[in-house]
Amino acid sequence: MMKRSLRKEITLLKDTYTDEDLYNFSTQIFQRLTQTEEFKKASCLLAYYSFYQEVYTHEFIEKYAQEKKIILPVVQKDILVLKEYTGKDQMRLSEYGILEPTGPYFTDYSQIDLGIIPGMVFDRNLNRLGRGKGYYDKLLPLLDNAYLIGVCFAFQLKDEIPVESHDFPMNSIILPNQIIV
Repeated sequence: MMKRSLRKEITLLKDTYTDEDLYNFSTQIFQRLTQTEEFKKASCLLAYYSFYQEVYTHEFIEKYAQEKKIILPVVQKDILVLKEYTGKDQMRLSEYGILEPTGPYFTDYSQIDLGIIPGMVFDRNLNRLGRGKGYYDKLLPLLDNAYLIGVCFAFQLKDEIPVESHDFPMNSIILPNQIIV
């Protein structure tokens, strides 16, 4: 119940910002992210192709796809499968309205050095609350070599959120104005 009300609160808060505000916050987040040692050292990234009111990733993906392998999730029934990003022209719109890569499956999870993970709410203890479908709860435990960075807007950070045994913590969280480790 508390998770549902947190998701609703964040959705309402997002509506109080313009698309330009959210874009500018996203730019600040990725400026911070690209300055981290974890990003500089990584050669294979798990990212996500953002949709409405998420931390915007499109420009980041385009910019770094030439120098790093970028892997994106694709929703398949009740799990996320992974595919390599090979360009905007190799994307298709999913039933959820998210652009997803169409190429071959990527299954060598051990190659992924860095995960850039979205969420609805994060807390200062590095916990993450997603949209409630459990997609990332199933995927994140498979990424045992990856350093996991949650990305969110400042209003998506709480002091503490409810956590269950299947919830997977981040290694750090990046907001427009700070990094939490």
